[in-house]
Amino acid sequence: MASHQQTRGEIRRGAIEGLPVVRGNVAGVDLGSERHWVCGPAVDGNGREVADFGATTPELIRMAEWLKEGGVASVAMESTGVYWIAPFEILEGRGLEVLLVDTRQLARVPGRDKKTDPTDCEWIQRLHSCGLLRGSYRPSEEICMLRTLIRDKANLVAERGDWVRRMQKSLDQMNVRVHRAVSDLDGVTGMAIVRAIIAGERDARKLAQLRDPRCRKTEEEIAEQLSGHWREDHLFSLRQGLKMYDGIEEQIGEYDREILRRLEEMQREELRNQGPPAVRNAQKGKSIRKRGEEPMREALFRMSGADLTSIDALGVETAQVVLSEYGADLSRFPTEKQFVQHIRLAPYTPSTGGKVMKKKRRPNTASTRVSRAFQMAALSARHSETALGAYYRMMARRKDGGIAVFATARRLATLVYRLLRWGQEYVDEGAAAVEKRHEQVRVSSLKAKAKQLGYHLVPSGGALPAAEGVTG
Repeated sequence: MASHQQTRGEIRRGAIEGLPVVRGNVAGVDLGSERHWVCGPAVDGNGREVADFGATTPELIRMAEWLKEGGVASVAMESTGVYWIAPFEILEGRGLEVLLVDTRQLARVPGRDKKTDPTDCEWIQRLHSCGLLRGSYRPSEEICMLRTLIRDKANLVAERGDWVRRMQKSLDQMNVRVHRAVSDLDGVTGMAIVRAIIAGERDARKLAQLRDPRCRKTEEEIAEQLSGHWREDHLFSLRQGLKMYDGIEEQIGEYDREILRRLEEMQREELRNQGPPAVRNAQKGKSIRKRGEEPMREALFRMSGADLTSIDALGVETAQVVLSEYGADLSRFPTEKQFVQHIRLAPYTPSTGGKVMKKKRRPNTASTRVSRAFQMAALSARHSETALGAYYRMMARRKDGGIAVFATARRLATLVYRLLRWGQEYVDEGAAAVEKRHEQVRVSSLKAKAKQLGYHLVPSGGALPAAEGVTG
């Protein structure tokens, strides 16, 4: 049962008495594993009340009713572990505005001299009433449900990769170099060879005959890598690894089916019977169909109204991550700079006293997941004959590969924002146009520097075109 305590109407810490109250009908919640302390305005309008409630669902419902009886319209709480999830969802479901506050915001405000559960909720309520707290970004409930599925699927994909590495280790210990014979152990040819080994095949030439016709290496080259010593312990480990791999693969398929079902429920009415435009890059479209991702691409288009795969380097997996973490509505971010900053792709180097400070490692949040997805997509574009590929190579020449990945990921984020927020379609101008423009900038820069030093540059054999308005 909840116990209620009437507190004094005046704030006990004089250091913040002068702060103006801009919103009186707000509450603050200090979360815990067993009990939650709540501070809200008194029912009679004089001062504040503090009450504590249990962490069970009936107690959380009582807390919501108590807050509504007090005329509370907005509640602020810290993002403490996972304890905030149930109170957040129950209070939001009862029609209350809930602000999920980063704990660093509260730590930066001076004035709190004692830290106990009752005083913490008073402190949160006071800061919220003065307009000093800002809620973290949280998408709609249906996006959160989709996000849970895609995050769990990503964990399974990572686990599947771990079992692929274990199978590779077992093969290496037997000197069966499947990963040298083919590019990917979990590819068509690699898995066919592994399954044949588990079935009892030991002849290297017969194993090499399982190669896919598109393999670059011949049967003889592959057979040379597949002779080994077949120890029973390593074969047993290989067999168990394949069983785990197949089991995880089946679970991933179930997640894909559930994600598709969820996306069908979220699709827009005007796009219910409409498919996305064809992928302009024929090779990319073929790759999507080969991996069986076309149904997912269509479902994501009907949910968001935009085809993110139309942007070079962005595949279906990346589109899944972006739309499941942020949704299709980016109106919460008025400008693309704010969106880029939120996903932590804005360059920032903290410094003090002229010295660069060491950056703290950030937790695994929605921002970091999307940032990693964009950076992986940027890395895949480095060899492509596209504008993004040319931009990556240009940045890599000027700086280094790490900065090039970051800068290209930032550009991808701005393109996604423009597509989702304003419907601005992506048009690839091609690598040649980007390189030509970069060359013109370099020529103009060289001519300007030469002019400052009192020299005139003259093109040699027409290799460098003269900039307009500048004599050679």
